[in-house]
Amino acid sequence: MSSEKELSTEKIVVGLDIGTTKICAIVGKRNEFGKINILGVGKAHSDGVSRGVVVNIEKTVLAIREAVSQAEKQSGIKIEVVHVGIAGEHVRSMQHKGIITLNNPAYEITQEEVNRLHSDMFKIATQPGTEIIHVLPQEYTVDTQAGIIDPVGMSGVRLEGNFHIVTGQTTAANNIYKCVVRAGLEVAELILEPLASSAAVLTQEEKEAGVCLVDIGGGTTDIAVFENNIIRHTAVIPFGGNIVTEDIKHGCKVMKKHAELLKIQYGSALADAVDEDVIISIPGPRDRPAKEIHKSMLARVIQSRMEEITEFITAEIKNSGYEDKLVAGIVVTGGGSQLQHMKQCMEYVTGIDTRIGLPGEHLASGLVDEVNFPMFATGTGLVVMGLDASDYTPAMTSVRKDPIAQLQQRGGPKISFIDKVKTWFESTLTNTGEFIE
Repeated sequence: MSSEKELSTEKIVVGLDIGTTKICAIVGKRNEFGKINILGVGKAHSDGVSRGVVVNIEKTVLAIREAVSQAEKQSGIKIEVVHVGIAGEHVRSMQHKGIITLNNPAYEITQEEVNRLHSDMFKIATQPGTEIIHVLPQEYTVDTQAGIIDPVGMSGVRLEGNFHIVTGQTTAANNIYKCVVRAGLEVAELILEPLASSAAVLTQEEKEAGVCLVDIGGGTTDIAVFENNIIRHTAVIPFGGNIVTEDIKHGCKVMKKHAELLKIQYGSALADAVDEDVIISIPGPRDRPAKEIHKSMLARVIQSRMEEITEFITAEIKNSGYEDKLVAGIVVTGGGSQLQHMKQCMEYVTGIDTRIGLPGEHLASGLVDEVNFPMFATGTGLVVMGLDASDYTPAMTSVRKDPIAQLQQRGGPKISFIDKVKTWFESTLTNTGEFIE
């Protein structure tokens, strides 16, 4: 049984979040009310990823297999196809404009022409060693009429589009594909992680009003700015929760495993909110006495680093040009958002109203309690975007799909998958009118 299938009106999707601290597989389907039913969850410790980039293939493959195996046992679904997240400091974004002249005799814009304009964006020159991951439309102009969200059906002789283009290193994408394929899986789509997180924790009202999503992971902090229901800016900051652990390790002179426990159990992003008199006792190395640490000192170490990360976030918000348009403020998610007083620290540094984002907004039943935490926002969002994939035009999602290469790497096709490849090619040719390399 495939992980992504149609049984009457039922579609099951698997999101695979390959993170710096954990690799998570989440299986879900949409119920009759449009909410997500979580069928299975699998989580494994990630040793082969650093700052969102795969640095050890074998360790990453083993972790993927472990997470997927757990999700299969819980869900009762044989997982074959996954929607995978990509992040890392190599991710860049830019704005680009495209123009086409209509050549149909009625001068009426069709979906085919909108798709052609989107497809042209994948042909623009990028930095050597990089490739385009997403082409996201901002707005269109028909002749001289600007600010159009959906131009299909309008009359005109020239169609112009503004696009938000996300690029990433080809080698980083190749390594993600390689790990997933070696784990015995197929990549349905490669999705930018802040997009996935935003799909899980942001409401339509927030995207309409103007909001900045901040996903603080283990190795990176991902940022996405929305306004008028359109993504306006994306960025990846190469710092996350792991660097806070390193600071505690060196600042408090403890072992790394103790530093991580201190951060999780006693960590606070605001030193002024911590009682000065609380002392934490840490077991010493073999035959050494226990070490005593003031909770206020721990908080000062954490606050110093979190303020630095938040200043980077503030700079990215200013760089987006939407600093004064964030009516809905900032939504913080990811494992780093679970630090005590993180909301207050973000508000203190940025001066913008902040809330903690949970993926429960889209969840209805199943293993809701297991995944309704900020650390599962990306995995849940990958499921949401996978279930919504039929609503996207092909050029809006990642163009980098290579089912033939995946089959060859896996050692040859199964009979049941040949039909899937044929269907994929037929639908691609039908929807876009051309196959994009």
